[in-house]
Parts: sequence; C-alpha cells; structure tokens
Amino acid sequence: MSASRIVSSDTIVLFADLQEGIANLPLTISADRLKKGVRNLAKLAKLFDIPVIVTAVPGQDGSAQIMPEIGDELGTQPTQFRSTADAFLNGQIAAMIKSSGRKTILISGVATELAVQLPALTGVDLGYRTFVVVDACGGTSERTEQAALSRIVAHGGRTVSVMTLAGEMAGDFREPKAQAAIGILFDMARQEQVPTEVRQ
Repeated sequence: MSASRIVSSDTIVLFADLQEGIANLPLTISADRLKKGVRNLAKLAKLFDIPVIVTAVPGQDGSAQIMPEIGDELGTQPTQFRSTADAFLNGQIAAMIKSSGRKTILISGVATELAVQLPALTGVDLGYRTFVVVDACGGTSERTEQAALSRIVAHGGRTVSVMTLAGEMAGDFREPKAQAAIGILFDMARQEQVPTEVRQ
C-alpha cells in the first residue's frame, strides 16, 4: 500500500460533534458549505463501504440531534456519546476504531480546535494515518483553527478535502462507481452563488 495514498479498504470515518448547538458554531466555513462537505463525505463512505463512527456530546436530556446530512446518506447511525473532547479517551469508541482493523482515519467535525484536533493527535500517537477533512470541519475562528491544523500537521497528521478524496478513491473513471465519485467531486467544486453586488 502506498504511504501517500488513501485507500478506501483501509479507511474509517469519524464524525465528531456534528450536532445541534455545536455544528452551528463555526465561523470559518458557511453552514451550507459544511453541510455539503459532511453530506458528500457520507456519500463517499456509502459508495466505498467505509465504516463510519458518529460521536457526540450528550445534551442535558442525554441526547443529541445529529446533522441530518449524515443519516440522509447512510441511514440511521448509532451515536456514540462521550464526556471528553478526545474521542479516543472513550474506551468504546477507541475499541470500535481498533476492531475495524483499518489504519487510516478521516475526521470530520466541529470544532476543529477540540473535537477534531484532539483525536487527530491521539490517532497519530496510536499509529493511525490521520487526516482532517478540512471542508467537512469548522472552527470558531480562522486564527484558532489554523493553530489546530498546524499542530496536527507538525505532529504527523495530515489534511485532505472531500474533493480530493472523491478523485483519489474514484479509480478508473469508466467504472460506474468512479462516475458516482466524480459526481461528488464536481458537487464539491461548485461554489455557492455570490450576489453580483458582492462580487464587484
């Protein structure tokens, strides 16, 4: 296996804190762009049979309302609740990742500074190839998010985009699965419409 490539058969996706009350905090990505990134990452997971773990922090009633974009693509996913910012500090979640037998982790979540950064660092410590999916994450400020990403990369983690993942996993464009992946790529490449007066 290439040390530089992401292979779907060796990959697992961790969605962290993409829930009501937290997912609407980011200032570094628009709500629509975050939803698009999360939806398309979920689509890729379904298309290439990549296991998914959805984690959240329970609200006062012990539940969490997860962004519908995940369930819309993957169906109802069990939510793994944690009481720490780092998902790896939850024994059940850590065991689920280990039992998958996969060594590449893609992390999507809010906020990049906490729910994404901390498991990314621990994942590297534990020997996983850890990637932060930047267009499926959101931070609370440009400055603090950049500090988090810089620390992750300096520690041996990496960054990637949904668009890159779609093209990388697609393989031979003549295959039906590859064509579906390229559809995801083009959807990510499409920018939100900006009013004419803003562009001038």
